Amino acid sequence: MVGKELIEWRKTERRRLIAAREALDAATLERLRQRIDAALERSFPGLAAARLAFCWPIRGEYDARHLARTLRARGALTALPVVVAPKQPLVFREWHPGVELAMGPLDIPYPKASAEVTPTAVLLPMNGWDRAGYRLGYGGGFFDRTLAALAAGSGRKPAVIGISYELGRMDTIHPQPWDVPVDWVVTERGVYRRDREGLAFLGAPIEGEPSALASPVCYAGEVAPGYFGESGN
Repeated sequence: MVGKELIEWRKTERRRLIAAREALDAATLERLRQRIDAALERSFPGLAAARLAFCWPIRGEYDARHLARTLRARGALTALPVVVAPKQPLVFREWHPGVELAMGPLDIPYPKASAEVTPTAVLLPMNGWDRAGYRLGYGGGFFDRTLAALAAGSGRKPAVIGISYELGRMDTIHPQPWDVPVDWVVTERGVYRRDREGLAFLGAPIEGEPSALASPVCYAGEVAPGYFGESGN
């Protein structure tokens, strides 16, 4: 599948997967978030010392802000992506509560003027993901260009952890030469690692035993304004 046929197929699949995710209620999203947090904390302890890029959540995506808050308290530096121009790589700017935010494409907040950061790890949201570790995003190609540019500039791209729900699993996204696979996939089921054969499942969160470092339960609609530093920006 190539060309216009592929573009239309991906648009259809993207709409389907986003609609399925948005149909989840707040309690379910919170439960999935806690399971993903637990899997990340247990399986990637090095994130506490990382320059970690993550994305502000939209449309029912996994909310990485809780985990970022925990990791900052343990020494991590956290950053958000910034669109600087169409069809150009993203840049990343440091973000923590108190850093001024502006509104960007898709109504996603971004840091206005903080220091640029070269991430060592990225938590990358995925609308869909396939058995080979390829991601179905929003169709702009920003992250594919960005990861390629980071690898070319430094000779080493950051560790890329794709984050999604099991409902986003696909047989294939029909990857093209410019599509960049993630290194790991983490869902509420657990952690997958990409190798030559595709994704290998490594393990699941322990039922009934959320990490001691996980954030307390708080549904999205009940979080006080300013909890993540967005108030007044």
